[in-house]
Amino acid sequence: MSYNYLPLDHQWMYFHQVKDLLKYGQQLSITFTAHESVLACRAFLDQQMEDPNRLYYGVNTGFGFLQHVKIDQDQIAQLQHNLLVSHACGMGEEVPDDIVRLMLMLKIKSLSYGHSGVQIDTVKMLLQMYNESILPIVYTQGSLGASGDLAPLSHLCLPLIGEGWVRYQGQKRAAADVWKELGWKPITLQSKEGLALINGTQFMSAYGMYSLIIAERLFAWSSLIAAMSWDAFGCVQEPLHPLIHQIRPHPGQIAVAKEIQSYLQGSELAASLPKQVQDPYSFRCIPQVHGASKDVLEQVKQMFLREINSVTDNPNVFPDEGLILSGGNFHGQPLALHLDFLAIAMSEMGNISERRIYQLISGQRGLPLFLVQEPGLNSGFMIPQYTAAGIVSENKQLCTPASVDSISSSNNQEDHVSMGANAAVKALKVIENVEKVLAIELMTAAQAMDFRRPQRTSLVLEKCIHAFREKVAVNVVDRVLHTDMIAAIEFIRANHPDDFKK
Repeated sequence: MSYNYLPLDHQWMYFHQVKDLLKYGQQLSITFTAHESVLACRAFLDQQMEDPNRLYYGVNTGFGFLQHVKIDQDQIAQLQHNLLVSHACGMGEEVPDDIVRLMLMLKIKSLSYGHSGVQIDTVKMLLQMYNESILPIVYTQGSLGASGDLAPLSHLCLPLIGEGWVRYQGQKRAAADVWKELGWKPITLQSKEGLALINGTQFMSAYGMYSLIIAERLFAWSSLIAAMSWDAFGCVQEPLHPLIHQIRPHPGQIAVAKEIQSYLQGSELAASLPKQVQDPYSFRCIPQVHGASKDVLEQVKQMFLREINSVTDNPNVFPDEGLILSGGNFHGQPLALHLDFLAIAMSEMGNISERRIYQLISGQRGLPLFLVQEPGLNSGFMIPQYTAAGIVSENKQLCTPASVDSISSSNNQEDHVSMGANAAVKALKVIENVEKVLAIELMTAAQAMDFRRPQRTSLVLEKCIHAFREKVAVNVVDRVLHTDMIAAIEFIRANHPDDFKK
């Protein structure tokens, strides 16, 4: 097996495989088992369609409220074509390329189980699109997260029939023009195929997996940055003692306390005896707050892994049992609830980070006001805290749950929807905002450390500070800090805390 390919079939897909797919630019394939499952499912469906008197939802009937409208045999291909073009009603911003890649992969994964009834040629073209990096243009708005992600998935699959737009070789182009250039022929959709393609939760799932990948990286950074702030502020280490966390054994809390303590090991600053008895909650309660969010992250991750290893279109075809069953696996309620939970948990990481920034610039513990020489003449780090405060306030507004909302659609046939797509888009926005706040805290903590010299922190933290100073210099007199803040974000993206443990 080539490690340059991620093989797709009914086998369980793990989180690290999704990360590696994007990190290493792997290509996709389907296994022989998946190939045979798709063929067998299609053959069974074709056999069932030989009886013109039998009605199957979306196969030879209309959709949604139009479910009772029978479609003649010679109009079935047109029905599926019409479904794709009529549902491509997306608006808003274009979905980022890596999320489109995940959407394609997850759609292929779902189809590979052999419960969707698509042609093997349809799966092959989706694979070709992914492997040739021909990425459909998809939009963030349009899905209610209930009958699947109808509008986003319609845009994702329009190129299969020679419609829509794609990004190819860095340019946004009409799919028809790219197909002509490559000598590809559009697919003629068969019965049920359009419905199989646009029913499903792949928009929400792709956003969720992408958000989880970023969130996991930011959690790793949050412990290192918090430890740097802890040491710079001169905090006591007693709240990190393992006995405290053994008697409240939340896994995340225990892990964070252990990690912060590990980062501080060997620190001259930590070894010196602070005068205060206790520190503010934004330091003392880091294990409890970070740990709670970490536990949410793990819970959300497990739910999303179940989702991406599922079949979420409708109806579902069961060749071995001789059944075609119409159900509701496309409903995004599990995703909507957990995406809202993820957004809230990540928002709290930003909230507590901003409070540590505030404490560091407050002129306490022997640190100068706003972490600058000659405060008054210089404003120093006064305004980065404003920026962080504005960002965390925006996150609080974004954390209003999308999942508590529902608007009836399809003439009241689809009378409860999840709004999971909205939850997905705003969850990613919250996480990207947290990255900005953590970058500001890193910049602030490193500046505070410079006022602790000649005392030094731990070897790991010193390595990080040294690497950071190669990108962002010490702030001696006022300068444009926007540039430093952008550089701090880029530093977090380009590095991982494990790099400094070596």
